[in-house]
Amino acid sequence: MASSSSPPSLAFLGLTLALVLLISPAHSLTCTTQTFTNNKLYSHCIDLPTLKSYLHWTYDSSNSTLSIAFVATPAKSDGWIAWAINPTSTGMKGAQTLLTYKKSDGSMNVKTFNISSYNDIVESKLAFDVWDTSAESSGGVFRLFAKLKVEEMESVNQVWQVGPSVSNGFPVKHDFNTDNLQAKGSLSLTGGTTTPTTTTGDSRLKKRNIHGILNAVSWGLLFPIGIIIARYLRTFQSADPAWFYLHIFCQVSGYAIGVAGWATGIKLGSESEGVVYSAHRKIGITLFSLATVQIFALFLRPKKEHKYRFYWNIYHHTLGYAILILSILNVFKGLDILNPAKHWRSTYIIVIIALGAIALLLEAITWVVVLKRRSTKSTKPYDGFNNGQG
Repeated sequence: MASSSSPPSLAFLGLTLALVLLISPAHSLTCTTQTFTNNKLYSHCIDLPTLKSYLHWTYDSSNSTLSIAFVATPAKSDGWIAWAINPTSTGMKGAQTLLTYKKSDGSMNVKTFNISSYNDIVESKLAFDVWDTSAESSGGVFRLFAKLKVEEMESVNQVWQVGPSVSNGFPVKHDFNTDNLQAKGSLSLTGGTTTPTTTTGDSRLKKRNIHGILNAVSWGLLFPIGIIIARYLRTFQSADPAWFYLHIFCQVSGYAIGVAGWATGIKLGSESEGVVYSAHRKIGITLFSLATVQIFALFLRPKKEHKYRFYWNIYHHTLGYAILILSILNVFKGLDILNPAKHWRSTYIIVIIALGAIALLLEAITWVVVLKRRSTKSTKPYDGFNNGQG
């Protein structure tokens, strides 16, 4: 029995070994364990801090030649990867970029982009000589090879990126998540300390978080709570005039915090050239404008008995509900952009559902109160008399 089972066992072992050998050796947990099918060797390598990317390189100072192998997984199977040197800055603008993607026939294509402007990204020659460009793919991992003429220096600014797809030979815009925005650093050509450029990235991330928190508290919470107070508490005579001051407090506080959040958003936009969230930005500007008009309208509020008070109420309520809808919508837009831990989105959803449930409950209660009040008024004596008896 033992001898008859040996051949299948050996066959299974051989098949397993073959599968292991077929798997791309460059797709490993660290760069030090990666090898390449063309047997290229490099003096140095680094596990890049974002986007599960790796860089291998050799710098020959005698002829200023930098040989690189960039290894990364595209955002999607038909996406692209790119590596660049930026001789003038630490970001994308000015980056001398090498980009590769898989063509429809399965072969790999390498292109170069001199990104002189965020708004005008076209294929072009780089600011320095590039040769021996090639790329390969296996197991969903892309590997980009090239040699570059880099003037003798100790370090360069590097930028790397991955994207979702290619349309007509042109890379589709990559995501703007934290990992994408922080995919840059300083590369020591001689293999010394290589550090990510995190100071600016961390500062910008902190500003983004502050912007998100301010706007979630103001537009996403205080404004809805203020509207609930105004719509339902004023029905109860015992809450008058407390409901009015609570309403004013929520709306004015929300507006003040919202202005701070709006200002941080404008600042972030000015510091992030080429990174534009059109819908979020347009809704934010619209919200700020409507809320400003709403706040100043308080100073033009007619008295209750004024003939224009009816029209002012229509305008005030319509504008308020428009702000409510846009506020909640834009908070979710912001969450999509920040992409925080899932519990933050879940927490906000729970809060909004709770506020909605409270509003529905108060809607039912206030209708009962109003209907009872109307019923009581309809059975009261006329002109202060008890059914016509003195």
